Amino acid sequence: MDWMQSLALAFALLLILEGLLPLFAPRLWKQMFAQLLQLREGQLRFCGLLCIAAGLLVLILL
Repeated sequence: MDWMQSLALAFALLLILEGLLPLFAPRLWKQMFAQLLQLREGQLRFCGLLCIAAGLLVLILL
């Protein structure tokens, strides 16, 4: 598998995982989204940084 296929596969899996919560628990998803809108930009950036760090850790462990 070349890197383009790997990237497409990763993107497809991301979309599938992102769609699970609104599909199975739309009310919870709306509540979470409303809470995210209440956060300041610095807090959102920190959450983004944590997500990137977690993703890099998973890549390193693979």
